Amino acid sequence: MAEAVLGTRRVLTGSAGRAFRLDVVATGPSTTAEAGDSVARKAQQDERPIGPTGRPYQGFPTPPKLESHGPARIIALCNQKGGVGKTTTTINLAASLADYGRKVLAVDFDPQGALSAGLGVQTHDVTTIYDLLLEPKRDAHEAIVHTAVENLDIIPANIDLSAAEVHLVNEVAREMILARVLRGIANEYDVILIDCQPSLGILTVNALTAAHGVLIPLECEFFALRGVALLIETIDKVRDRLNPAIELDGLLATMYDSRTLHSREVLDRIVEAFGDRVLETVIGRTVKFPDASVSGVPITEFAPEHPAAQAYLRLARELVARGAVA
Repeated sequence: MAEAVLGTRRVLTGSAGRAFRLDVVATGPSTTAEAGDSVARKAQQDERPIGPTGRPYQGFPTPPKLESHGPARIIALCNQKGGVGKTTTTINLAASLADYGRKVLAVDFDPQGALSAGLGVQTHDVTTIYDLLLEPKRDAHEAIVHTAVENLDIIPANIDLSAAEVHLVNEVAREMILARVLRGIANEYDVILIDCQPSLGILTVNALTAAHGVLIPLECEFFALRGVALLIETIDKVRDRLNPAIELDGLLATMYDSRTLHSREVLDRIVEAFGDRVLETVIGRTVKFPDASVSGVPITEFAPEHPAAQAYLRLARELVARGAVA
């Protein structure tokens, strides 16, 4: 039996004061059951609710303002499975970090151009990331577009990017081309978010080679679990061969619905498998996301008081608290 309170699950106790159901999974040196009991006892002692990930729910402090900007930490948002909330997360995390005074550059690295559309940026007859990849002498500043969100810029993409892999396949150091593009502008931003396409091809390898960290949005649905091991294996290969500094910043559970047993069980399995690498912030399922996308603005502007907007602001605070963002 579980009680949902603002996206958290409280521990419910019986007449003997014992937790009689706790839909969480924890990891550690003890068994899963022992870890769950430990979390339950701790939550009962300090009366803190248990969050969806099975850890005592906590708030993260508002990040202090930065005295100066740059150089940027580059984060690739990757998942080879489509429809997991990757672009939605890029848009709204970027806007949330911008709200906290960070200078953010979002890079649309998906030929579908959903990130560009979601931020209200038209992509016809403009310089895009495709042009920067294929023309080494092109100034990256030519492709930067200021969005309606203060502190948030974007390098857009369109369908032309789908031809990039064919053009890059015979290039020398083809995995390093995006890193070269971003090198000239990284000092002007605090964070650069790369919205990768749903594949593990050469474009995604470029993003991983350029990145300092990887954020994996993961839908709370069984089939979404199957490809994560392959993605992490790819990240490990990139670390070994191309980018020794790359880190896994975390897995972000998305499209979570606390009303369904399936969502809760999948999230439990994610936490059981990846432990503290799973972010405490969980993004719920809501129709507000497509509504905001149609309007061409982040949900933090479309419906700032909505729980989904607050969740992305919390995600921004959590990443700052974890040191993934300045």
